[in-house]
Amino acid sequence: MSDLDLWPIGNCQVSALVDRDAQMVWACVPRVDGDPLFSALLGGEGQEQGLWAIDLHDQVEVRQEYLRNTPILSTRKTDSAGNAIEIIDFCPRFRRLGRTYRPVAFVRMIRPLAGSPRIRVRLKPTQNWGQAAEPLPGGSNHIRFALPALPMRLTTDAPVAMVREERFFRIERPMTFFLGPDEPFGDDLSRSAADMLASTTTEWREWVRGLATPVEWQDAVIRAAIALKLCQHEETGAIVAALTTSVPEHEGSQRNWDYRYCWIRDAYYTVQALNRLGALDVLEGYLVYLRNIVDAARGGDIQPLYGVSGEAGLEERIEDGLPGYRGMGPVRVGNQAYEQVQHDAYGQIVLSNVQAFFDHRLFRMATAEDFASLERIGERAFELHDQPDAGLWELRTRKHVHTYSSAMCWAACDRLSSAAQALGMEEKAGFWSERATTIRQRIEQAAWREDTRRISATFEGDDLDASLIQLLDLRFFAPEDPRFQGTLRAVEEGLRRGSHMLRYATEDDFGLPETAFNVCTFWLIEALQATGRQADARALFEEMLSRRTAAGLLSEDIHPQTGELWGNYPQTYSLVGTINCAVLLSKPWSSVR
Repeated sequence: MSDLDLWPIGNCQVSALVDRDAQMVWACVPRVDGDPLFSALLGGEGQEQGLWAIDLHDQVEVRQEYLRNTPILSTRKTDSAGNAIEIIDFCPRFRRLGRTYRPVAFVRMIRPLAGSPRIRVRLKPTQNWGQAAEPLPGGSNHIRFALPALPMRLTTDAPVAMVREERFFRIERPMTFFLGPDEPFGDDLSRSAADMLASTTTEWREWVRGLATPVEWQDAVIRAAIALKLCQHEETGAIVAALTTSVPEHEGSQRNWDYRYCWIRDAYYTVQALNRLGALDVLEGYLVYLRNIVDAARGGDIQPLYGVSGEAGLEERIEDGLPGYRGMGPVRVGNQAYEQVQHDAYGQIVLSNVQAFFDHRLFRMATAEDFASLERIGERAFELHDQPDAGLWELRTRKHVHTYSSAMCWAACDRLSSAAQALGMEEKAGFWSERATTIRQRIEQAAWREDTRRISATFEGDDLDASLIQLLDLRFFAPEDPRFQGTLRAVEEGLRRGSHMLRYATEDDFGLPETAFNVCTFWLIEALQATGRQADARALFEEMLSRRTAAGLLSEDIHPQTGELWGNYPQTYSLVGTINCAVLLSKPWSSVR
């Protein structure tokens, strides 16, 4: 049965998910939001298409691990007689000729470790969302596939006839498989792949070496940071919410969404977490993407999400050719949320940019021209701060004035005031400070519920929502403020289920949600730490770490009773929570020096 115990590999152009038997079961070309080359993850049970398998005859054991501080996967397979092989999977990524080389390519290197192992290679790509892609005839050392998304070619020094016919054969020497664009491989395959592996290893380890990790939970933080980096489409700077589409939020829920796009909100949280580790390259790339989004908006509405090249139209459709994860469709492509009104995006654009007015490490610090551009965003935030929207949970059939959205509009004005001060614009600083005060007063008046002594998630009702915890992270409330403490108490009592937090506990467009939202649990951990419950925070954090896959990652959701992961994977929110909580809870480096 399919599950989410998957190992991502990638190069910030393409990515693949490898299962516990070393099968590539998900990969899209020519980029993360493209047609799935490998689609078995959404192919239902017993799927024989949409995968790339390396089978060991009479296999009895599989062990997997990443090469240290990289997204390069090593799989060791052993048969009943002790014969063994190692498979190295990676996507090349390294600096060459003054730019980053990150081809649409997947490399598999197989070598015998013991005895006389016999392997079978099954390369069964798909096209047009689940249709089998048959190989073209011919080729003595390659196999070609005329895929409409991008014609692909497997170049190999393995016996091509055995690969075509999916027959077992003895592997007595190392073999290399390079699956990339349909063009001749103009170099010695084995030597070139080995050089790519060495250069890719060095590139990732140098990136990790620059991270300011906490002393505790370093492995968890590094693994989360690498996965977040894989979620950035480096060409444009966009950051996708996850590498997959349509993994349901819980069994039979129909809550199947395409997360292979850049949400302004998710990307803000991603750069915020990586900034805490000093990974400024992700921030700088994303700010380029954001400046283009802001320019295109021309002072008008900002969408909640865009395509990885800034595409505004992401029309949602259902692809019936794939039955879905464990047969639980539908499989959705595109996301209709791009049409929604979500006012928190204005705050997140400003919050993502504000560091650039202060951080002298950046190659390009923000300028007065950038400030003027952001003021247009601030104007929209002020105009819309008390107007109904779909909210961060993207309700499809109802709108409210959401406290979280309003608080993000407050943050936009508050941080614009700070940016103006950094630029020496005292008059502008006062102007935006006054606007922030106006929004704050509106929130405190409209969202406070005197009878229950807490903040409501909406201005109109008396609702509980885990996003209220974020009023602490936004610095809207201090942890000792009795209004925040009352709100935290109510949210924990109403939404906590054992070791996990729901987003909300009321019916939405699809009924009552059954699974907990992982990032909400991390938000609770942060609040527990800030309000003096350090032991509870650490215990809950350790519990969340124990729920990670073998690859050290989390999806969007988890079932509170079974502990099974659901939702798209790996999910940036959940990885952000891992990093933020580790940084917050860890003892200082001075304790071990």
